[in-house]
Amino acid sequence: MKFASVSVAAMAVAIAMPAYAQDQAAAPSGGIAEIVVTAQKRAENVQDVPIAISAFSADSLQERAVSSVASLSNISPNVTLDAGTPFSGSSAVLSAYIRGIGANDFAFNIDPGVGVYLDGVYLARSVGANQDLPDVERIEVLKGPQGTLFGRNTIGGAISIVTHDPGDEFRFKGDVTTGRFGLIQTRGTVDLPLSDGLAASVSFATKNRDGYVKRIPFPGASNFDSTPITNYKAAGYNNIGYGSEGGDDTWNLRGKLRYDNKANFRVSLSGDYMKVDQSQLANRLIGTTPAVFAGTYNCAIQGIVVGDCGGGPPSFAYLGGIGGLTSIFDNPTVFGVNVDADPNNDRLPYDNRFVTKDIDTSYANGNNYSKLTSYGGSGTIEFDLSDTMMLKSITAYRELHWNVGMDIDGSPLNFLHTSFTMNQYQFSQELQLNGSALDKTLNYVLGAYFFKEAGDLHDYVTFAEGLLQVDGPNDLSTKNYAFFGQVDYKPTEQFGITFGGRYTKENKEFEGFQSDANGLTYKILNQVGVPPCASINPISEACRVAAGFPNPGQPLRYYIAGTQKKVFSNFSPKIGVQYHPADDVMLYASWSKGYKTGGWTTRLSNPLPTAPDFDEEKATTWEAGIKSTLLDRRLQINAAAFTTDYKGIQLNFQQGVSPTIQNAGDAKIKGFEVEVVAAPTDGFLINASVGYTDAYYTSVLAGAQVAPNPFQAGVIPGADLPKTPKWKFNISPRYEVGLGGDSKLVILADYTHSSSLWNDTERAYLLQRAPTDIVNGSIAYKSGKNWDLTVGMTNITDERYLVTGQAQIAGGQFYGTFSRPREWYARLGVEF
Repeated sequence: MKFASVSVAAMAVAIAMPAYAQDQAAAPSGGIAEIVVTAQKRAENVQDVPIAISAFSADSLQERAVSSVASLSNISPNVTLDAGTPFSGSSAVLSAYIRGIGANDFAFNIDPGVGVYLDGVYLARSVGANQDLPDVERIEVLKGPQGTLFGRNTIGGAISIVTHDPGDEFRFKGDVTTGRFGLIQTRGTVDLPLSDGLAASVSFATKNRDGYVKRIPFPGASNFDSTPITNYKAAGYNNIGYGSEGGDDTWNLRGKLRYDNKANFRVSLSGDYMKVDQSQLANRLIGTTPAVFAGTYNCAIQGIVVGDCGGGPPSFAYLGGIGGLTSIFDNPTVFGVNVDADPNNDRLPYDNRFVTKDIDTSYANGNNYSKLTSYGGSGTIEFDLSDTMMLKSITAYRELHWNVGMDIDGSPLNFLHTSFTMNQYQFSQELQLNGSALDKTLNYVLGAYFFKEAGDLHDYVTFAEGLLQVDGPNDLSTKNYAFFGQVDYKPTEQFGITFGGRYTKENKEFEGFQSDANGLTYKILNQVGVPPCASINPISEACRVAAGFPNPGQPLRYYIAGTQKKVFSNFSPKIGVQYHPADDVMLYASWSKGYKTGGWTTRLSNPLPTAPDFDEEKATTWEAGIKSTLLDRRLQINAAAFTTDYKGIQLNFQQGVSPTIQNAGDAKIKGFEVEVVAAPTDGFLINASVGYTDAYYTSVLAGAQVAPNPFQAGVIPGADLPKTPKWKFNISPRYEVGLGGDSKLVILADYTHSSSLWNDTERAYLLQRAPTDIVNGSIAYKSGKNWDLTVGMTNITDERYLVTGQAQIAGGQFYGTFSRPREWYARLGVEF
C-alpha cells in the first residue's frame, strides 16, 4: 500500500506541476514539436508509445552539450551513466544503470544490464559503448525490461542511438569547438545525392584535449630505489612517467548509402570506424590501508618476519625465487632492504604519504594509456509485401580491439598496476515482419534473431612490488537464438491491449588460463617447510598437488583446464493495456519480464578445482503511466510509476584482491519519474524531469553478506543497490529571442540535482558519491543564414564527485575517478 500511495501521489503531482519535461524542442507554430521513435520496431510519435522513454533530438543534444552516451545521465531521470568502470582505464567504457539495474564492470564474462543499440545493432561489450555522438538523429532511453523486442541483457532498459540518414539534397553541416584543456573538436556530415533514389552520407569527428589530472614527482622519491615497470608483465608499456590523465585523442568516421525505389524496396548500408588513443582514465589515490599486501610489503622492507603485518601473506614471501621466474618477474631484493648496510637500495613504504592534497594531482608514474579500435558494418533491407506488411532484415558485423594500461596506486611504487587486452568479434542477424490488420486496429511485429560473439580478454595485474603478478588470458564465446513477437490491438478508439514475448536460447563457452607469474603460493609453502615444496626450483608435481593447483604440468595456472560450457534459455513476456480518455492523453499499465545471462568469474587469485560460475538475473516489472499533450500543445506531461522484483542479482564482490561474481541477492525496486515540457510563450521552453528510485536488497546469501565495518556500510538485507540515487531532478529553461531578420539569440541553462549514491557493491564510505548539483549553460547566436556561434560552460560551479572507484582493501588502497572540473567551450557551426 505504501508503494501504491506514492504512485498515486506522483501521478497527481505530475498533472498539477507546470514545468517538468521530457526533452523536446519548440515546434515552428510555437507549440511542442513531436519526436518520432522506433521503440516498438515501427515509427511512432513518442506520445503514443506505452513505454517510459526519454527521447532526445540532435539539436537538443548539441544545445545541452551532450557529446557522449554518458553525458545523458544528468538529463534522464532514474538513469546513471558513467564514463568508466573500476580499473578499466578508459572513458570509452560505459557503466549503465536504469532504475537500479545495470553493470559496473568491463570484463568479457559480465554482460551489461542495459543494452546499447547503434542503428538497431546490439553493442555487446561495455568497452566502446560510451559512444561519441557526431551524427546522431536522436537517442531513445527506454526504461524497464525491454526483453520482448530488444532481447537479452536489457533487463534494466535499453539505449537506442539512431544516426543520420542520407538526405535527398546536398547538405553539409559541421562545427569546430575549442575549450579548456586545449580542446579541439571537429565534426561534420555531408549528404550526397547520387541518383534518383540513391543517396550517401559521410560523417567524421575528431577530439583532442589534455588530461585534467596532472602527474607530479613524489618529493624525495629519487633518494629511494625502485624496480622498473618493465620488469613486470603488462599488455604494453606506454606513456610512462609524468604527464596528465583523463585526456582524449579520438576520431570517428561513418558512411551510409541508402537506396529507395520509391515503391516497395529500401536498402541502407553503413560502416563506422572509431580509433581512441588517449591517456588513462583520470585516477586519484583516496586512501590506503595497512592490511594484507601493504602490510606484507611494509614489513618486508624492514626485514620483519613476525609482527603486525596486516594479516596478509608472510613477509618472507619476498624471499627466494622460482626456477625460470627469478630474473624476469621476481623481485627478491625487497626483503630487508631498509635495514641492511646499503642506503642506496632503500624502498619507500606504501601508506597515506601518497594521498595528494589536490584531487587533480597524482604521484603515479607508470603506464598511462588506452588504445581502442572499434569498427563495423551493417545492412538493412526493407521490403513491402503489401500496403500493410513489411519484411525487414538487419545484418551486422563488428569488431573491437583494446589495449589499456594504468597506474592506479597513486605512487612511484609498482603497487597496483593493471593492463588488459581485449579482442571481440560479433555477428548478428535479425528478421522482422511488421504489419497491421483489421483496418489498422491491430499492429504486430514478429521476428527471429541470431547473435554470435567470440573473443578474449587478457588481464595483467602487478600487486605490491611483484608479490602477486596476475597473468590472466581468457577465451569466451556465445551463440544466441531468439524468436519474438508483439501484438497491439485497439478494439475501440479508447482502449488498447498489448501481448508479446521472446524466447531465447543461449550457449556459452569459456576457458580460463589465469595464473600468478610470481608463484606466491609456492614461495610461502617453501618458506614454511611443506615437505613436497622443500625445493621449488623447479616446482614438482607433488608440490603442485600440495598447493592445490588443478592442472598437471601447469603449476601456476589457477583455472582447471578445458572448455567450460553453460546453456541458458528464457521466455520474457509482456502484457499491457492502454486507455485514451482524450485524443492527446493516454493512460497505460504493463507487466513484463527481463533477463540477463550468466557466465563465469574470470579473475582468480587462488587455485580452484572447478571454474566458478554464476547464473542469470531475472526481473519482473509492473508499470503504470500517463502521457499527455495539453493546452494546444503548450504543455506535455509524461509520468510513470513502477515496481520491480529483481532476482539472482550478479553481485561483484571483492574477495581478497579478486573481484568475483555471485548470484548473491534479491532486491525490490520501486519508484516513479515525471517528464514534462512547457512552452508558455513563443520562444520560451522549459524541459524538466524528476525521478525517484528506492532500490534495496530483500535478501543476501549468508556467505555473501558483508557486515558493516570501519571501511564499508556492507551488503545486507535492506541495503541500497549501487549506482542508484534515490532522487534526481533536472530543469532546463531555453529562451530564444529574435534579433532582426532571421537571426536570433538562444540562451539555455541546465541544472541537475542528484542525491547520494554508492559507487560499489560493498558500499565503501570513501567511494560514496555525495549529493551533486550540476549547472551547465550556453548562449548561442544563430545568424539565420548558414552559421552559428555558441559559447558555454559545463559544471559552472565546479562540483566534483567520484564517478567510479574501487575499495582494493587487500591490495592496500582506495582509489577513484573524480568528475571533470569546470570547462568552457566555444563552438562555430556551419550548414549549407
